[in-house]
Amino acid sequence: MRCLIVGHVVRDIIKRGTHVEERLGGGAYYSALALSKFYEVEILTSFSDLPGEWIERLCSIGKLRIVPSQETTTYELNYTDSNTRTLRLLARASPIKSLPKKNYDVVLLNPVANEIPEELVSEALKRGRLVSADLQGFIRSPELGSVKFLRREGSFLRGIHVLHSDFSEFKHVELEPGDVDVLLLSNGPKPGKAYHCSIPYRFLPVPVSTEETTGAGDVFLGSFTGFYRRNAFVEALKRAVAFTSLFLKDRSMGFDMEDVEELAEKVRVEAING
Repeated sequence: MRCLIVGHVVRDIIKRGTHVEERLGGGAYYSALALSKFYEVEILTSFSDLPGEWIERLCSIGKLRIVPSQETTTYELNYTDSNTRTLRLLARASPIKSLPKKNYDVVLLNPVANEIPEELVSEALKRGRLVSADLQGFIRSPELGSVKFLRREGSFLRGIHVLHSDFSEFKHVELEPGDVDVLLLSNGPKPGKAYHCSIPYRFLPVPVSTEETTGAGDVFLGSFTGFYRRNAFVEALKRAVAFTSLFLKDRSMGFDMEDVEELAEKVRVEAING
């Protein structure tokens, strides 16, 4: 099966106290990392310059399709604890204005700095049998500096098969759960909420000790998308929660699917009222 991931890869500058680390990041990178466990992956992205080892890393995940750019999207992430951070946009690569003229089993849209225009969503729905998206990059302002959120009318997202958002970010879009097949609402280590065909569920993340949660939502979306192609909704949700926890434990994909299956049995998912 073929999967196309769309969005900027990012130069992340991670700050934790006096410790500063620079590394490859971005929603497209983390979602591709997760989905490469399931499918043959292509990454449609934009950047100007990245360290050679970062490009090799991306090429080891899948085929790169690069939109030429004068800049590389760069974020500064300042962590005050493992789940609390502030973000500053320091540079932004070129927008992604078109998709390859072929069809895919899965198209996943994961912008980080408003680089995917609304009309590309309808194009994705024509190109992909299953289309997933993350809300965050659609509601972030493209202006440099501290990240600001835009209020968006969400009709352009209607018909998406899987939409992921952080709890705090979903309030910035005018969209109902029934406008998409599956809505995943993350809340860090706290219980999350999901809707399947408008039916609400609560899910409990597996507690895990980690210094940071960068990429967690992107891995969650990517892995859920992979499992949802193979499993019923509840089973896909349990497996995606387990998959994400295993990633956060060591910030690596060095686990086996058998590990995911074993941990998924401990994940609680329950239907709720409202």
